[in-house]
Amino acid sequence: MTEPTGRRERKKAQTRRSLADAALQLFMDRGYDQVGVKDVADAADVSVTTLFKHFPSKEALVFDLEEDLEARLVAAVHDRPHGRSIPHALREHILLTRTRLGVDAADPRFAAFTRMVRDTPALREYAHRMWTRHEAALAKAIAAEVGAPDDDVACAALARFALESRTLIQRHDDPRHAADAVFAVLTEGWNALHPEG
Repeated sequence: MTEPTGRRERKKAQTRRSLADAALQLFMDRGYDQVGVKDVADAADVSVTTLFKHFPSKEALVFDLEEDLEARLVAAVHDRPHGRSIPHALREHILLTRTRLGVDAADPRFAAFTRMVRDTPALREYAHRMWTRHEAALAKAIAAEVGAPDDDVACAALARFALESRTLIQRHDDPRHAADAVFAVLTEGWNALHPEG
């Protein structure tokens, strides 16, 4: 997330961070379904109205970094190292984002956080919707990289399947192995159409 510069923006960012931190702590301590938005607002010492000014839903409290997802997806394509294929860049990005949604992998709560998301249908569905809503922007970025029209179906297919692969990769016991298998299939198909990208 871009660092806020003005006093008002910093205060808003601080309130948002306080809400997200309070929510995560409560969810981890009590369980997601046992915590209401009022509990989170009280823990952060704000009103429920203020909470909803910063987060549109209870699920959004879990995924504080949502607003940066699209920019990072597009950057994974545009800013990839010279010589790295688009599928390879997306594979690496998807593996990296496993650590960026809510809790960093180095945090001792990461396993519990991942389990909470996986075991809570509302969170699982929200995470999937949050991720896949950026399909059009990713497809457009891919098309720009290979000089294809914005509505190129192959670029749209790669964007969709790469985004959808995240679910398969995350629920596998060995995510790196799963990513290798999924992206081997995607890369072969992509290379048949765009060997240069």
